[in-house]
Amino acid sequence: MAYLLELKGVTKRFGGLVAVNRVDFTLEPGRIVSIIGPNGAGKTTLFNIMTGIYRPDEGEILFEGRSLVGLRPDQIAAMGISRTFQNIRLFGNMTVVENVLVGMHTRYQATPLDIVFRTRRYREEERRLREEALQLIRFVGLRASPDELAKNLPYGEQRKVEIARALAAKPKLILLDEPTAGMNPQETAETTRLIRRLRDELGITVILIEHQMRVVMGISERVTVLDYGEKIAEGTPEEVRRNPRVIEAYLGRGVAIGAIP
Repeated sequence: MAYLLELKGVTKRFGGLVAVNRVDFTLEPGRIVSIIGPNGAGKTTLFNIMTGIYRPDEGEILFEGRSLVGLRPDQIAAMGISRTFQNIRLFGNMTVVENVLVGMHTRYQATPLDIVFRTRRYREEERRLREEALQLIRFVGLRASPDELAKNLPYGEQRKVEIARALAAKPKLILLDEPTAGMNPQETAETTRLIRRLRDELGITVILIEHQMRVVMGISERVTVLDYGEKIAEGTPEEVRRNPRVIEAYLGRGVAIGAIP
């Protein structure tokens, strides 16, 4: 089977700390999968390695058969991988639509001279991309005006803007880092439905890091579990929820299997 993404023996060290230790991971196109584990397990570090923020000390990362090791984040984004962050990273003093347009930077074809002289080519491209940005804003279900400053939006709405910005690059794979963190039950349900739509309507493969087990077990086709930087379990949600090592490492000592939704 041709994998969309493949990690082979990926290791990352920070001084004497091994944050990710010889992790193998494969992903088929069109899947929704989750990576879970306790705080400090190496989940976000793994995302940072996949997106070029960190370079692995050992191992290989292949996307559609091409190595990502040594590429810059913008080069990886141009290849078709987008992400959101655990802590929202919007430009607060820019509008919603301007934030989404930032996500299209790898797709701009206008030259610096086009921009300076506001040529017809630049104006047409700007109009086309703005319309695409507005379509994405509608797709994620943002209630606020596209011209509202991002910093003025409620938390859940800011999360939607961040997802829209990640979609603006037209990714084949999107990495969502705790997309429902801090949300109330209604916002969580809306975000879960949106994640399904990313795959079902846009054809985007999804990897999410998530602490809410109800979300993980309800949406994932496969779950990978990290602990102290090592992969300790992998399988369907049902297999993972009954794995003794997962219960011990992730849920804490003495937590019953039935406590996982």
